[in-house]
Amino acid sequence: MVVVISLLFAFLPRGGPEEVDSIGAFIEKVKQEQIDIIQQDASNTVIIALKDGKAVYKTGFSGTTIELRDLLKDEGIDPNIVSVKPASTDWGMIALQIVLPIMLVGGLFFFLFRSARGVGSQAFDFTKSRARLTRGDKPTVTFADVAGVDEAKEEVQEIVEFLGHPEKFSVLGGRVPRGVLLVGPPGTGKTLLAKAIAGEAKVPFYSMNGSEFVEMFVGVGAARVRDLFEQAKRNAPSLIFIDEIDAVGRHRGAGLGGGHDEREQTLNQILAEMDGFDTNTNIIVMAATNRPDILDPALLRPGRFDRHIVIDLPDIQGRKAILEVHAKNKPLAKEVNMETLAKETPGFSGADLANVINEAAILAARRSLKSITLKELEDAADRVIAGPERKSRIISPKEKEIIAYHESGHALTARMLPNADPVHKVSIIARGIMGGWTRFLPTEDRHLWTKSQFDDRLAVTFGGHIAEEITFGEISTGAQNDLEEATKLARKMVTEFGMSEKLGPRTFGQRQELVFLGREITEQRDYSEKIAQEIDEEVHNIIQNAYNTAKKILVSNKAKLKEIAEQLIARETLEEPELNKLFEGLTPQPSLSC
Repeated sequence: MVVVISLLFAFLPRGGPEEVDSIGAFIEKVKQEQIDIIQQDASNTVIIALKDGKAVYKTGFSGTTIELRDLLKDEGIDPNIVSVKPASTDWGMIALQIVLPIMLVGGLFFFLFRSARGVGSQAFDFTKSRARLTRGDKPTVTFADVAGVDEAKEEVQEIVEFLGHPEKFSVLGGRVPRGVLLVGPPGTGKTLLAKAIAGEAKVPFYSMNGSEFVEMFVGVGAARVRDLFEQAKRNAPSLIFIDEIDAVGRHRGAGLGGGHDEREQTLNQILAEMDGFDTNTNIIVMAATNRPDILDPALLRPGRFDRHIVIDLPDIQGRKAILEVHAKNKPLAKEVNMETLAKETPGFSGADLANVINEAAILAARRSLKSITLKELEDAADRVIAGPERKSRIISPKEKEIIAYHESGHALTARMLPNADPVHKVSIIARGIMGGWTRFLPTEDRHLWTKSQFDDRLAVTFGGHIAEEITFGEISTGAQNDLEEATKLARKMVTEFGMSEKLGPRTFGQRQELVFLGREITEQRDYSEKIAQEIDEEVHNIIQNAYNTAKKILVSNKAKLKEIAEQLIARETLEEPELNKLFEGLTPQPSLSC
């Protein structure tokens, strides 16, 4: 508005006619024929002289136009020389004085009305679904982009066929599951698989996070659910995907607000929408969670999420396939073998493996390389496992020696035990919160553990603690995490895995959790004080046997322990080939496993 006013004033005529001091001087200008027309202004107090249509002179005069004509006649001026006209309408001044204020007031009211209407529309949009729509005509993700979950892809293949060719099932009277629940640890590709299904079927894909339904206002979540399903029905066949559904799908009655909790109202609406589908409605609902144990049973019954697909951590072949997908458009050195990297990354999820490839590319760029080598990939895997290197951390020579003997104790103990994993790398370069670390490389993916494997694992855990003790005559705080992990594992062996000969094959303690919180908060003891004492004794015996095993190994191979530690101090990191040379002549002794 200010700009408009400025422009108006900018285009107004500037300056004006020359002012004449007296009426006598003005009449002299008339006699000299410098004036064609004399025109009185609107106030009847000023007369303006015009020549060829332009105002040239003005002077003060109080009187009517008749009096002005009589004055000119008395001065002997011929009426044919000059004409006298009454005041004309000044439309420009009218525009400034009347029209412009009206425009200003009207513009102000228009701005206020538009703002109010915007607020009102936002209030109505508050209950609209926040789902993100991906059109099916241009799929961005297909099954080719999903690797390591071959069984899951086979399970959802019929869903793709149903969305693309529903008549194939309707002719036979078949009904495809209305809801599919993807279950698995974080980072295993649940969301990616759902996008791939929509991309393969070439149908609209509505994705929304469970937490986006719930707001502080009662009824908003349910309204958003209704709007989401209405949009999907209008664009059927379509796919609805709710990520992290445990945000709204927990057991009802467990919330802080009881039955009137906003989260539970949202869940009730989801249940009603899923169970109210027409048989001809080509809509499939998919959801993902890593906590299926806390979902409401009504969600899991047939007719809702009646098919559960488990997407677990990938095995070695799956990891290799995932690495190849993420490295597809990256310059890899010729010697890079993804199978080798897959063996070195057990327990990694798809997200972890994608992060390894990305970190390797960053490291290669930082080192000014033109391609990614196996060295960058292994360093990236170490970074994902233990954190970035902290070479700038200042460590005294004494602490460096303690750390070297500690890590050498782990490595040497593992080498001498038949059921321990092979040592892949030992380093005393700090990473993350660790002063040093030993990395093991399992020979195969392991899904089951035996007692002998646990025994050897415990002995390896105590290797660092014992190496410090027999070398320096005392222990440091560096073994704190080792002791904690060993104690937890030994207690699980007794109370959960039934690996105690004295107590027999049974479990002890019933773990309880609050569904609303979704985590374990207490353990109910279902055994007597006498059994509790026996559990403690068994845990102690298991730990002591592992401790004795590790100590026997390190005491009998003290010279080799010193050799490994000295090499570690000198080189800071020892890779598997270097370790194998140091381990020459050492043979695992099965009799040492307890």
